[in-house]
Amino acid sequence: MSEASGDGMVLHIHTADLKRAAPDFQEGAKNLSKALTTLVAALDGLGRPWGDDKQGSEFGDSYSPLQKKIESAAGTLVLGLVSIHEAMDDLADGHVDNDQLIAGMFTEVKVADKDQQSDGAGER
Repeated sequence: MSEASGDGMVLHIHTADLKRAAPDFQEGAKNLSKALTTLVAALDGLGRPWGDDKQGSEFGDSYSPLQKKIESAAGTLVLGLVSIHEAMDDLADGHVDNDQLIAGMFTEVKVADKDQQSDGAGER
């Protein structure tokens, strides 16, 4: 893998930015869910306003399945936005945990004197 910038850094992850942006996706999910609920309630409240004549029935037979598909797709978008929010939080937390783990690997370990009992783990 090449390092285009030449600074030796491969990833620049700003966990604070991830944590700050993640709630925007949650808010978007809430707003979309509210709009979807309003839309579904309004459309369901109208019943079948196109009538039961031949033309109305043909329209309804075409429209109703598409309406359900659109409602389902919007519901999937809501779930996707929630998932992005959770993933951004998890990514930020995981990155911090990984940094702490790696830092721990390079922390100087104090070794007990030869007269002291040790469990082998050392002291940091």
